[in-house]
Amino acid sequence: MKKWVFLFLMSILLAVSSCINENYDGIEEISTEEMQTLLEMDDVQLLDVRTPEEFDEGFIAGAQNIDFESETFNEDIQKLDKTKPVILYCRTGGRSARCAKKMIEAGFVKVYDLDGGISAWEHEGLKVILPE
Repeated sequence: MKKWVFLFLMSILLAVSSCINENYDGIEEISTEEMQTLLEMDDVQLLDVRTPEEFDEGFIAGAQNIDFESETFNEDIQKLDKTKPVILYCRTGGRSARCAKKMIEAGFVKVYDLDGGISAWEHEGLKVILPE
């Protein structure tokens, strides 16, 4: 009987901890479809947090490139409007998730993170801009 109680309590603990990790105040993970809708808003800021080299391989229309791994990242994001929503993407979603947390800590009120990054965008057959 003690074994079942222990397993039950562990299940609850795991469920609660996974909810805490997924729900970071002010950050919402979005699909490509949701992102397309958000991009129709006038006041949304689209941010590509990949390296400049990756950005030069193709980007989503309207994106501004601020390299998350750059030494000047913290200064660069201060040039954005913290009161307007920000949509973040990287290649597959790892960097943008870390960046989203950092931006909330820096005072941004609403941050959206594209699930799967630009790879998911391209997989859906959505347009990527290639620099000239």
